[in-house]
Amino acid sequence: MFQSFEVTARPEQGPPRLAALREELAREGLDGFLIPRADAHQGEYVAPRDERLAWLTGFTGSAGFCAALTHIAGVFIDGRYRTQVKAQVASDYTPVPWPDVSLSAWLKEQLPQGGKVGFDPWLHSAGQISGAQKELNGTGIELVRCDNLVDRVWEDQPAPPMNPVKAHPIEFAGESADSKISRLAAALKEDGHSAAVITLPDSIMWLLNIRGSDIPRNPVAHGFAILHENGQVDLFMAAQKLAELGEHFGPEVKQHEPGEFLDALGNLAGKVQVDLGTVPQIVADALGERMVDGGDPCALPKACKNKAEIAGSAEAHLRDAAAVIELLCWLDKQAPGTLTETQVVTRLEESRRRDNALQDISFETIAGTGPNGAIMHYRVTEETDSRLESGHLLVLDSGGQYLDGTTDITRTIAIGGVGDEEKTCFTRVLKGMIAMSMLRWPVGLAGRDIECVARLPLWLAGQDFNHGVGHGVGAYLSVHEGPQRLSRVSHVPLEPGMILSNEPGYYREGAFGIRIENLVVVEEAPALPGGDDERAMLNWRTLTYVPIDRRLIVVDMLTREERSWLNAYHQDVAEKIRPRLGDDAQLWLDAATAPV
Repeated sequence: MFQSFEVTARPEQGPPRLAALREELAREGLDGFLIPRADAHQGEYVAPRDERLAWLTGFTGSAGFCAALTHIAGVFIDGRYRTQVKAQVASDYTPVPWPDVSLSAWLKEQLPQGGKVGFDPWLHSAGQISGAQKELNGTGIELVRCDNLVDRVWEDQPAPPMNPVKAHPIEFAGESADSKISRLAAALKEDGHSAAVITLPDSIMWLLNIRGSDIPRNPVAHGFAILHENGQVDLFMAAQKLAELGEHFGPEVKQHEPGEFLDALGNLAGKVQVDLGTVPQIVADALGERMVDGGDPCALPKACKNKAEIAGSAEAHLRDAAAVIELLCWLDKQAPGTLTETQVVTRLEESRRRDNALQDISFETIAGTGPNGAIMHYRVTEETDSRLESGHLLVLDSGGQYLDGTTDITRTIAIGGVGDEEKTCFTRVLKGMIAMSMLRWPVGLAGRDIECVARLPLWLAGQDFNHGVGHGVGAYLSVHEGPQRLSRVSHVPLEPGMILSNEPGYYREGAFGIRIENLVVVEEAPALPGGDDERAMLNWRTLTYVPIDRRLIVVDMLTREERSWLNAYHQDVAEKIRPRLGDDAQLWLDAATAPV
């Protein structure tokens, strides 16, 4: 099994660990210390060694941080985790709704007389620190660089990952590393920048056409890179990780040990491009006035998939759909009350493992039944494992990492007889998902400009959900990829080739959860009769082909256009996936895709 159901953090472990940390605060003469979720590479996901936030507090979400002061310890969490955090942290910790309450505003309230708050400059971006310090000017509160105090008290902290790196075949990458390096270096030179510092692991993997396994569920390896305007790349990654690559790198890529990274930064001349949102503060310190905030040079090219990447992702989704449908067929045969969440997760992974191209799952499968479905990023454990009872909704959010693509799909499934309220809410979510799927929009709009389309049916009923409508997805890379997002905070214009999720939801704490998710790719929209000839438009092409549970749909709530979309979608599902299924699943699919 890729997935484990072991309990990795318990609330009762937090208080003694917090006490040990506070002893270090006293030794250092500090009034507090910041513990982020992030590692030195500033990606969303971290290796076991870097699970400092979870180790200290018990909170295992993929975003958030802790500000541990001498008298209070705030755990800052966004809307996705406000239910989850209540069950995971002890009363010694105080959940703080973030970003509604900023770190600086909270520190001003907690340290009215001022104070010194330490932070590890490897683990916080330059943008985070400069923004917070600016807001704290004149308050007497100072952010102080220091050693990592959590590492001092974490006695059995895992070692850094040293897993081997593999070459990513050109048939899946669609462009050689030499070509990527050349065109990005040319852009640097045109902008007048001598080099760019790259810290995000998935950016380095994309640029050099390599993949790793330093982080669970993400095919990336830890390292740093400097891309020079002359087309040379300095890669700071342990040599033992690269031993299996052979002659994959050309002469333009030179390997260095990670310990040489800061010295190399000091030797750079001219303007050096960085992404202030992801580059660690210690890198900004090393570069000083040579640093220019120009963004990660790989981010946008990586987000705009080429033909080979899109074709690979589309094929991976078809195989993945067959695995999910086989699971749904099996699930429908089981009587309510006979299965648990872990059994569903295990069976789904077994179904995916029949594909030899599967390398891993793309994240820990979310299988939340009944009230657990209201926990947006629920992770089932041996202790929380619950039975699928009649009347429950099961939120099943999962994905696979295949050599040719990364998948992510959510379906909400009726277990036995489901109430009218659940069906009504489900149908509103479905209407939002269909509205986004059908959308055409002018070139130049960002996710923030269109994400409300998926919320409108819920808004009209006085309802909403506390997560974005969609996130970017990589091509056999991170299942959460930037800079593209369907979110109120996303300013990046959507471009052809970007793959995103379309996943509206609705959650009623203590009762049920609903989410429906397909992956979609941005394409140029064909002209329409009577449309403006000069107005370029974009639309979506759906990549995910798995039936939506018709038992949960209040058909009378759908418009004629929505019914037409759903019936056409289900017809496509049947045509594309039926030949890939066994006899039983074919019969199940015929019923599941019947017109409404």
